Amino acid sequence: MNKRTEGSIREHLAAAYLAEQGLTILEHNFRAPGGEIDLIALDGNTLVFVEVKYRKDGRMGLPEEAVTVRKQRTIRRTAAAYLSEHGGSGGRPCRFDVVAVLGEKISWIPNAF
Repeated sequence: MNKRTEGSIREHLAAAYLAEQGLTILEHNFRAPGGEIDLIALDGNTLVFVEVKYRKDGRMGLPEEAVTVRKQRTIRRTAAAYLSEHGGSGGRPCRFDVVAVLGEKISWIPNAF
């Protein structure tokens, strides 16, 4: 299985996990020039931009460690593009979460950055 297929499977697992936690998934793979956001969801009244990271095992580090400062900047810019396209947040607060998948274990990190 190639990385893109594996990533897509893990993103869908992450979306299902977040839905089980009560979030409503609004979008998968929102793309704007220069970036992509894996999932966009609502947690109550909060608009949540979610980065999903997967590692088969911990040999290359933890998945959440791959969400570097540079990646965070890209996600923030892409979130701004999303808000611009959708007329803002509608007065909702926004946050950035990470869902880390290590093997079969899912960890959700709200307000990751």
